[in-house]
Amino acid sequence: MCGRFVQALELDDYVNFFGASLIKTQAMKPSYNVAPTDQVYGVVEHETQRMIGAFKWGLVPHYSKDRRTIYINARLESIDSKPAFRDSFLRRRCLIPADGFYEWQRRENDTKQPYFISQATGPMAFAGLWTRWRDPESDERLVTCTIITKPADQSIETIHDRMPLALNKELWDDWLDENQRDGDTLLQILDAAHQDKIQFRPVPPLVNSVRNNGPELLTLYAPNDTPSV
Repeated sequence: MCGRFVQALELDDYVNFFGASLIKTQAMKPSYNVAPTDQVYGVVEHETQRMIGAFKWGLVPHYSKDRRTIYINARLESIDSKPAFRDSFLRRRCLIPADGFYEWQRRENDTKQPYFISQATGPMAFAGLWTRWRDPESDERLVTCTIITKPADQSIETIHDRMPLALNKELWDDWLDENQRDGDTLLQILDAAHQDKIQFRPVPPLVNSVRNNGPELLTLYAPNDTPSV
C-alpha cells in the first residue's frame, strides 16, 4: 500500500514537470509527510488541455452516503471490477506527483523501520483515479482521489510487498486521455509502466507521526539513533 508520501516541490515545479497548461489550484505548503485526507496536487486532462488541481486524498465513491468511507489506494488487480473504482477507471484518471513515498519494513523484534523510496531521475507520477462526491445533507462537493498500487518491484520487495504504480512519461498522454474508455487498453498502459533507478534509504521514525512534516524526515537514519517523536 501507499500511506504516506512527499509533495515538497513548488507548484510551478510540478506544472513544468508535467507540462500543464492550466492551473486550477492555489499553491499549497510543501509536505514531507502527506497523509490520507490531506489535499494533494493532481494532474488531469480536460478538452485536450493538461491541468493541475487539488484533490482530497482518499476517494469517496460517488454512491457513498457519507464521507467516512475512503479509499487511499486502489489495487491494480481490481480497479476494473471493484464498484468503488470501476467508473473512475474508465472516465476519471489522474497523475499524482510525488517526490517519493514511505514504506515500513518489519524487523525481527516486531518494530518497523521506515524507508524513503524515490526515483533518482526526478519526481514520480503515480497513476491515480478521482471522482466527485456530493454530501446529501450539506450539498458540499468533494473532489477526491486514490493511488493505484501494484506488487512491489524486486528491488524493494524486502521492504514491503506493494508499492504505488508510477507511470513513465511516455505513458502519461495515453493514461490521461479522457476519450480512452477501453478497459483492456487502459490495463495494458498500466502493465507497460516501469520505474527508473529506484533508490531507498532508512529514515527517522519521526515520519510515524503526521505532526512531523519537515525536511528532517528525509535524513538518512542509523537504526541505533533515537530521535524524539
